[in-house]
Amino acid sequence: MPSSKRRLGDFGEAAAYAHLLRKGYRILARNWRCQYGELDLVAHDGDQIVCVEVRTRRASSSISPEESITPLKRQRLMRLAMTYLSQTDLPDSTVCRIDLIAVEIDSQGRIARLDHLISAVEE
Repeated sequence: MPSSKRRLGDFGEAAAYAHLLRKGYRILARNWRCQYGELDLVAHDGDQIVCVEVRTRRASSSISPEESITPLKRQRLMRLAMTYLSQTDLPDSTVCRIDLIAVEIDSQGRIARLDHLISAVEE
């Protein structure tokens, strides 16, 4: 049985997935893995590839989803995005960005906040 933390993360990822679909993104991959880690979601937005990090926290948490992205996590996300691009048949000119979807869950288990921060992780 998955842990409470894993269920919370899965819930946030499902909400982020639905959000992206509503916004017209085309999902290319969920939980894409390589030797460096995992990208939660990879999508197409117009002519851009979007690597999406989903951070889910309880609304009562002392740290926000945005604050949970450490400098080390930023570096890892950039490396993952570059690895994704190199392992696909996309043209070299493909533009890629890394977005953050921040999800907060209230005490009733409902989404209290879902913010989509475009290009949240940059060099």
